[in-house]
Amino acid sequence: MTRNPGVPRLLRRLNDRSALDLLISDGPLTRAELGERTGLSKVTAGQLLARLEERGLVHVAGERAGGRGPNAALYGVVPSSAHVAGLEVLPDSITVGVADITGRVVVEIVVDPAGGEDPVAAVHAAVQRACASARITLPQLRSFVIGTRGVVDPRTGDMRFSHDLPAWHTGVLASLRRSLGASVTIENDVNLVALAEHRHGAAAGHDDFVVMWAGVGQGLGVMLDGRLHRGITGGAGEIGWLPVPGEPLPDDVTRPQSGSYQRLVGQAALTALARAHGLTDSPESPDSPALPDGRVAGGGFSKPSQAASVAGLVEAAVVAGNTGFLDAVAARLAVAVAAVSVVLDPGLIVLAGDVGKAGGAELAERVETAVARISPSRPAVVATGVTGNPVLRGALVAALEEAREQVFSDTV
Repeated sequence: MTRNPGVPRLLRRLNDRSALDLLISDGPLTRAELGERTGLSKVTAGQLLARLEERGLVHVAGERAGGRGPNAALYGVVPSSAHVAGLEVLPDSITVGVADITGRVVVEIVVDPAGGEDPVAAVHAAVQRACASARITLPQLRSFVIGTRGVVDPRTGDMRFSHDLPAWHTGVLASLRRSLGASVTIENDVNLVALAEHRHGAAAGHDDFVVMWAGVGQGLGVMLDGRLHRGITGGAGEIGWLPVPGEPLPDDVTRPQSGSYQRLVGQAALTALARAHGLTDSPESPDSPALPDGRVAGGGFSKPSQAASVAGLVEAAVVAGNTGFLDAVAARLAVAVAAVSVVLDPGLIVLAGDVGKAGGAELAERVETAVARISPSRPAVVATGVTGNPVLRGALVAALEEAREQVFSDTV
């Protein structure tokens, strides 16, 4: 009988990858624990660990006291075997996070893009500063994922359109790869938030859900069967353009604030709505207790210069118990949630963005109730569960997946 020499090699690769993934998620582990969880014998598990240790991917990270015998060595993935970078690029800032292969964030910095006329130079300079802070070199970064506001063409990976970042255009991705290396990905920011919610937040354990980003701009991140749904042109999730009864249709789609749904829930609309419900930027009234950031419990601000952002107004309404305003905001958000639910029926909607975070569980519950009144599909609506910068956390999730595929998939 003729043996296929590739089969044992393939099995070793599969076993190595399974072991490395277990050490990332559950480690450190003893040889016996690793063998038990992978279904390998102690001898095979020992050979596997020796092979990975020789490749510099695994090391002895400690020991565990046993019974009468000697302590058992604990094995873990070598954190410095690779690093990744996640970035959030905004018109006035670039945030860079660097993580080691285990997912531990070793540095996070925010830099001024210095006008942003040359996006490649700005990103390269920001990454170099992050590397210096992390005390690593640029070649040690195995993957870069950049989150931006705008539409990314899923066929080419390049920017198709970004109103906020006009210098980010077709060709930028190729220039970034020449500057930083081949493993550079540009991704829509709300899609990255969906990855963060799936891995670290309110959608953990759910493979079908939608992230609704509510803030100055509106967006959706759609996860179906555990995969991001971007659409043919990358335009899936541009919910601000959703036609809404009673709101005018846009006559110029190059004006991002002219979409019907954006008119309903954008900054100007919700600010006017807040004013109608007694939430204003008026000076502090003598009977209103001050909050730590200068707002007052009645919903206003202690000084006219501390004008309320939309998120600030929503947060103040939660503190003050202004149920009328919260119900009105929820009714407007429910329009988009209902529209998405009757088309996709995702089962779970995560409210994110400045408004979603400020409203928290109270706003989410009101949106869920409002959706149930107008839609036969009744998804659960929950507030974001991601701490810190959700775009950056999603970028690091994506970068780590790419780097682990590179580093862990060729161990034999």
